[in-house]
Amino acid sequence: MKKLPLQGRTLALLAVIIPLLALFIYVGLRSGPLAPVSVTVAKVESGVISPSLFGIGTVEARYTYKIGPTFAGRVKSLDVHVGEQVQAGQVLSEMEPIDLDDRIRSQESVLKRAQAALVEAEARKVFAEQQLQRYAQLLDVQAVSEESVTVKRQDLQVADAALSVAKADIARARSDGEGLIAQKSNLRLITPVAGIVAVRDADPGTTIVAGQAVVEVIVPKSLWINVRFDQISASGLAGGLPAHIALRSRSDQVLQGTVLRVEPIADVVTEEMLAKVTFDNQPQPLPSLGELAEVTVDLPALASRSTNTQRCCAT
Repeated sequence: MKKLPLQGRTLALLAVIIPLLALFIYVGLRSGPLAPVSVTVAKVESGVISPSLFGIGTVEARYTYKIGPTFAGRVKSLDVHVGEQVQAGQVLSEMEPIDLDDRIRSQESVLKRAQAALVEAEARKVFAEQQLQRYAQLLDVQAVSEESVTVKRQDLQVADAALSVAKADIARARSDGEGLIAQKSNLRLITPVAGIVAVRDADPGTTIVAGQAVVEVIVPKSLWINVRFDQISASGLAGGLPAHIALRSRSDQVLQGTVLRVEPIADVVTEEMLAKVTFDNQPQPLPSLGELAEVTVDLPALASRSTNTQRCCAT
């Protein structure tokens, strides 16, 4: 009666151990160190490797026109705003003439006085020539002395010099007047190209110095990206290579572009090469100037070096 419970426990223990041992052996033979090694046979073929180069840049305008007056003055009117389309020859702003009209009238008076002085100098020269001719005839008949003829000859030289000065005064007065008239024509600030107003640096009533820009106009078709590439991986970078552009504001859209040129001067601090990348098609809407862009350039394909062989690989 006492042996039956012991045999039952032994049988139960064996019933548990034997399946576990069988499972352990099965796992060891299938995936353990005793498992068979699988061998994969692959055919090595020669191919072309197409490397690429990644860089980050900013959107810039190739052509920017800073339009402003050539003299100091106040802005009278400014009829355009940032983002507006403008056409070539369009008047963007007008400057106040201040005392320009008075200066033009004053210069006209100076010109008239110079013209009157020229008429007087011409009359003096004609009179001096006549006097010299008359005294020369009197000298032939010994009616006057040689000194008198010399004095008349000097009078003619003085009259001739005065005539030259009068002509120079007229030329200077006319040139100054033309300059004032040209300056008055510059009161109207006109854009030389069709484009978009990118910057408006003044408002009506603002005082502007000579050479200061009132409005900046960019040409939309001249947008490009100033890209920086790491010098270590920039081997093969050259103009004409295709590029893929991802603007920061449109990361889900890839635009096609072309490397226009590689700058001859690199950044010695960051050890980067600079390149200009243009858009193949003008993006719409236009990206903002200064926007970041990720550029991937397709470098020239590497030549193949391997031949057709077979290789065994154990996995």
